[in-house]
Amino acid sequence: MRLRFAALVAAAGLALTACGGGSSAADDPNAPIRVGVSPTPHGEILEYVKDNLAEQAGIGIEIVKFDDYNRPNEAVAHGELEANFFQHVPYLDEYRKQRGGDFEWIAPVHLEPLAAYSKQFKTLQEVPNGATVTLSNDPANQFRGLKLLEQGGLIKLKPEAAVGTRLASAIAENPKNLEFKDLSPDQLPRSVDDAAVAVVNGNYAIKANLQNPIAVESPENNPYANGLVTSPTLAKDPRITKLAELLRSQQVKDFINQKWGGVAVIPAS
Repeated sequence: MRLRFAALVAAAGLALTACGGGSSAADDPNAPIRVGVSPTPHGEILEYVKDNLAEQAGIGIEIVKFDDYNRPNEAVAHGELEANFFQHVPYLDEYRKQRGGDFEWIAPVHLEPLAAYSKQFKTLQEVPNGATVTLSNDPANQFRGLKLLEQGGLIKLKPEAAVGTRLASAIAENPKNLEFKDLSPDQLPRSVDDAAVAVVNGNYAIKANLQNPIAVESPENNPYANGLVTSPTLAKDPRITKLAELLRSQQVKDFINQKWGGVAVIPAS
């Protein structure tokens, strides 16, 4: 059963920047393409493309903003969106394993380095025994957070640990007996007030205006670049191809660097 955008708004608390009427882009090659995004920074990047580049490139874009990580893929799978722009490849792979669906990764656009925040400590080394650490409950970003904590010397992961290996099953050594709590990504910024350390997804850190992280993952050879995803039937659609070119254009890279200073959001290579 096809989902209506109004139902998506009510169920997921998303905001519609534009509501697509008429036939979908899958049925009408001249129709605008509807793209689901996280509001920050993805929505801001796509709004720049829509306002400054899309018309000259000959494509129409309708933007649908989501605060939930599952709904954009559901909407693409059900044909209510032509594409989405909010996730990285490890998240998409894990989503396929857990929920199914046919998707095509088109191109990386930017990286939001994962970071750890604390109001109590200035370094990971200061975190005391028995402290509480919060991190994402989605498997891909949870493992990413554990890797960041390992790089900071707080824990040691098992050699066989990978995306989908949950918390205690992934940790080989926890010398400070840290207590880990996994939360939905949108709740992580709030946990900074109470936890000793909160490992927060980049888009939510930006939205919450979190400052001065005590640990940040390296952008070098980082597999977590966020990019454009569509359905297999639209993977070679000229509008999707053009949108990917615009998102990876020098104009967009300049916009990202000017707005976020090449720190919180970094253009993909």
